[in-house]
Amino acid sequence: GLSFITFVCYVASSAPAFLVAPLLEFLLAIFFLFADAKQLNDKWQGLCWPMMDFLRCVTAALIYFIISITAVTKYSDGASKAAGVFGFFATIVFAIGFYLIFNEVATFLKQGDS
Repeated sequence: GLSFITFVCYVASSAPAFLVAPLLEFLLAIFFLFADAKQLNDKWQGLCWPMMDFLRCVTAALIYFIISITAVTKYSDGASKAAGVFGFFATIVFAIGFYLIFNEVATFLKQGDS
């Protein structure tokens, strides 16, 4: 949800170059939601689904943090500031996400060692 709101704010702002990152994160979140609903993780055993989700959260947190700082400091319009604030909230949400997923990834990797 935050990715879509941030995307809409960047569309309305004077910083349209930053709208790609929230759009991609929104689409990736929809893909992972779809994959979980269709239980693709059971069908495609060769992929490490928890690790892919972990890496998505880590990269999203870093990218959102960087573009939010840039949007807030470089652009002065209200939509850019709002996108930056929502980007900071998204950074926190993704950081919590990769912290919570870390336990699942550690369990998955321990199973591979046995």
